[in-house]
Amino acid sequence: MMTVTTEEPLVKIEGLHKFFGQHHVLRGIDLSIKSGEVSVVIGPSGSGKSTMLRCVNLLETISAGRISVDGKLIGYREIDGKLHDLKTKEIAAQRRDIGMVFQRFNLFAHKTALQNVMEAPVQVRGQSKAAARTRAMELLDRVGLADRSGHYPSQLSGGQQQRVAIARALAMDPALMLFDEPTSALDPELVGDVLNVMKDLATSGMTMIVVTHEIGFAREVGDRLTFMDAGVVVESGDPREMIAHPQELRTQEFLSRVL
Repeated sequence: MMTVTTEEPLVKIEGLHKFFGQHHVLRGIDLSIKSGEVSVVIGPSGSGKSTMLRCVNLLETISAGRISVDGKLIGYREIDGKLHDLKTKEIAAQRRDIGMVFQRFNLFAHKTALQNVMEAPVQVRGQSKAAARTRAMELLDRVGLADRSGHYPSQLSGGQQQRVAIARALAMDPALMLFDEPTSALDPELVGDVLNVMKDLATSGMTMIVVTHEIGFAREVGDRLTFMDAGVVVESGDPREMIAHPQELRTQEFLSRVL
């Protein structure tokens, strides 16, 4: 389990580059997130937002640069100034402390909501089923789905499935939560319930990086707003100030289309 410190940023992304073959997706991203901060990232499709998140969670290897969470390098160890890949087991251990919620809910179709939330603590952390069940019910209650604990994903709406996915990520007690456009696959009337759960998490002090198109959420809940385009950070700052008075022309153009 990570011990959260206050002196250094909890998350530090420095000079992050990512290539897919010849395609240069991330072009030197620098971003710092303090403990307890809600960092919202916006930008057009293909700007590299989701790729950046996947690098933080070790779902993608980085091509250059470095990412650290709570002072620890992600995916590598440094020896004599050189970076060396961590072993698969070590990467898995790091990933346990970083929760991620995707566009698609990725729930186990053959397991109930309760079983989905219990799965990782039992299988990965070695928790007893009794302890995992108690914690899973607490989390389902927190996301407003205690009465749906025995339901299978096919019996739940998209919004309910996404709230189960959030509870499942929280069950590992992560130091950091990543959200990759968590409402983009939902019908408009289901978005509010998911955003309310995320607002509750923000209020409780959870450190969050949220890639989203929900500008209202960024304005209301975000501590920092970052606009990305073509693999670079174009502008970053206070969400309310940046939404009202974007400094960069490209940010102005983007916000004029989505607001």
